[in-house]
Amino acid sequence: MKAFRRRPWLLVFTLLAAGVARAETPSPARPNILFLFSDDQRFDTIAALGNAHIRTPNLDQLTREGTVFSRAYLMGGRLGAVCVSSRAMLMSGRSLFRADDHLKGQDTWPARFGQAGYTTFITGKWHNQEASVLHSFANGKSVFLGGMGNPYKLGLATISPDHKLVGQPHPEGEHSVKLFTDAAVEFIQNQANTGRPWLCYFAPNCPHDPRIAPSVYHAEYKANPPPLPPNFLPTHPFDNGEMTIRDEQLAPWPRTPEVVRQHLGDYYSYITFMDEQIGRILAALRASGQYTNTIIVFSSDNGLAVGSHGLFGKQNLYDHATHEPLIIAGPGIPRGQQRAALCYLFDVFPTLGDLTGVTGPEGNEGRSLAPVLTGRAKNHRARIFTAYRTFQRAVRDERWKLIAYPLITKVQLFDLQTDPFELHDLAGNPAHATDVARLTEALRAEQAEFGDAQALTSEHPAPAEFDFSKIKRAKNATPIE
Repeated sequence: MKAFRRRPWLLVFTLLAAGVARAETPSPARPNILFLFSDDQRFDTIAALGNAHIRTPNLDQLTREGTVFSRAYLMGGRLGAVCVSSRAMLMSGRSLFRADDHLKGQDTWPARFGQAGYTTFITGKWHNQEASVLHSFANGKSVFLGGMGNPYKLGLATISPDHKLVGQPHPEGEHSVKLFTDAAVEFIQNQANTGRPWLCYFAPNCPHDPRIAPSVYHAEYKANPPPLPPNFLPTHPFDNGEMTIRDEQLAPWPRTPEVVRQHLGDYYSYITFMDEQIGRILAALRASGQYTNTIIVFSSDNGLAVGSHGLFGKQNLYDHATHEPLIIAGPGIPRGQQRAALCYLFDVFPTLGDLTGVTGPEGNEGRSLAPVLTGRAKNHRARIFTAYRTFQRAVRDERWKLIAYPLITKVQLFDLQTDPFELHDLAGNPAHATDVARLTEALRAEQAEFGDAQALTSEHPAPAEFDFSKIKRAKNATPIE
């Protein structure tokens, strides 16, 4: 057992060999990795995790076959396109203030898997520039080097045999997520008899706006629009520093129940469409005989407000923006389990490295979740630190969360045990002064650990009030064809 504690991948191999994971080959091999990574998906958008208003049968099945980490967090973003920072942290294993947004001069986990003998492949969104995708993956098809766009007209690229990105035609009338799925299915089928482990990274550009799924999926939710989120507000109650960024202009102020429910319906439509494409990938994996020797990960780069707290984007530190789904399934992974350990998204690849015997890149700060997966540990991190530009900083522990707004010298305090939707700010309550002081000290300690020099107060605070009447009319909601 000492060997298993030092090298959890031995446990995976032993379970395979013993038939615990229903191995289909007589001798164990290093498990493949299928990494499914969506775009802008909140934690609470999977039916099996408690959302009765969305249809996600394939993700539901994955939760039954694997382990859900119910408190996985993005550390934050250094620019409005939060997903750039998120993906840089994921790939490098570095924390927010040490990961270069373009991964310039930084090694990545997929590159390390390739050096360890894995065939590496990418399809879908890559938001960290061309040089880093070529460094990270040996193979790729239907790669989108951008942030957003019409899914029927995206510019796509293929990694050529001489390891260059070359333009790839986008077939008329084909949805990008279907093309990504086609590429992943083709790759998996081609790996069936190679005898070599592989890493397939599938990154659909959904449910990021413009939320254009095939019309049948929109019809499903137009007929029965989702309810408002419990923390719906017409407007955010104060200036958080990022009130009029593009994401916030997708709907007019004040937010109305009708508009928010329409946006949520489009959001859910896109997730359901993506879920069915994931089902195609999982079916191909089963048909190829590789399912029981593949570790499958599902997660997302960040969440989204879509009406919560009067916001629409991801440029905030409420849970609806920083809390993401994380499911891990496969050989040796407990089935139908949930783990409440606090963790970051950049802990995921170190976990996969631990389970496969792959050493991480230089500068990796992520911590393997393997001890939590196997039940040898209950806790992972004592606190979670999150940050957005110079505007916001936050820290949470097992129960409490403090959000600081340095430019207006304001803090919020939430008791997540009794107030999971962050509706009741207790910072001004004298009975919680010691909680504010304790968490402020904890926040400064996290800043020091992760290299963040941002002051939490300002000598000349800006006004906290925000006058929405002076804002030009917002853009209309994205039209659905």
